[in-house]
Amino acid sequence: MSETSRRVTPLAAVDFCVDLLSHAGLSGADAAVVAACLVRADLRSINTHGITRMQVYMERLSDGLINAKPNLKLTKLTLVVGHLDGDNGLGFLVATRAMDEAIKMADEFGIGMVAANHSNHYGVAAAYILQAAEAGFISFAFSNGPAAMPTWGGRAPLLDTSPFAAGAPLEEGAPFVLDFSPAITTRGAIRRAMRHGTPIAPGLALDAEGRPTTDPKAAFEGVVLPIGGPKGSGLAMLMDLMSGVFAGAGFAGSVGDLYGGERPQDVDHMFMAIKPGLFVTPDGFSERIEILARTVHELPRAEGFDEVLMPGERGARCEATYRCDGIPCADEDIAMLQETARTYGTAPLAILP
Repeated sequence: MSETSRRVTPLAAVDFCVDLLSHAGLSGADAAVVAACLVRADLRSINTHGITRMQVYMERLSDGLINAKPNLKLTKLTLVVGHLDGDNGLGFLVATRAMDEAIKMADEFGIGMVAANHSNHYGVAAAYILQAAEAGFISFAFSNGPAAMPTWGGRAPLLDTSPFAAGAPLEEGAPFVLDFSPAITTRGAIRRAMRHGTPIAPGLALDAEGRPTTDPKAAFEGVVLPIGGPKGSGLAMLMDLMSGVFAGAGFAGSVGDLYGGERPQDVDHMFMAIKPGLFVTPDGFSERIEILARTVHELPRAEGFDEVLMPGERGARCEATYRCDGIPCADEDIAMLQETARTYGTAPLAILP
């Protein structure tokens, strides 16, 4: 975030996105789904995947690289397994529908799994984990994407930085939400540093020659690095295995690039939803996860920590604050968003005074 930033209400951010997406040909209902996912990322302080992404989505929609009116087709393979053809629609629409279908199966049979292909970038995985948790289900989400990270020991991009994500509902407090990239940083964060004219921290990326760099432009042309060395590399490979190899879709670096690519991405996703009360009663599950959360909160604190949190609590607190006070938006990002609105002749983003 720049030193100077202003705030935007969640409603204004949603309206801004809906206007742009409607101009691009999306239905009102579909535009609302996409806008809600983007704004929720900003509300949870994941601003690399929020409304600033509208620029690249609009470019790809305008160039015909994303289908504004996809005909999503679900094929039931078994009672608890489905395949969704995303028809090159925005990933938010494909992922929301796929998780919804997985939840329906889990509600009836205890578990549901849906693989989706012919999709695009779907933003933050937490949006779909929260979709399931708020409906009362445990869930997992896998996705792949364009090559941006090498396997451990290599320097050429092969694996994507798509996050591993899982979650579970809690009766009291924020849902358990695990959502993290296998990379130390994201290409979105590097693009943000380029836009703001700031260097990236050492140890995040290599340039095209395989040399460590703090220059965001050189990093964007090179590769980002995996967390924990071979651990992050292996986790990224698992994402590709589950959403590409296993699902019979694109894998091993064959997914198209979101930035500058001249063909549809053909991103692949995999979603699982599980009814919590399978091995214990529903009430028993609720009691047990509440005990887990309480035990975590009551752990002795390490030096420098005021509290111990469950995964997802920090994002939930941030969301509650930003819903009341507005979403902070850096001046550089506001300028880009207003320019996007001028390009397509839609209403500018309303900024709080």
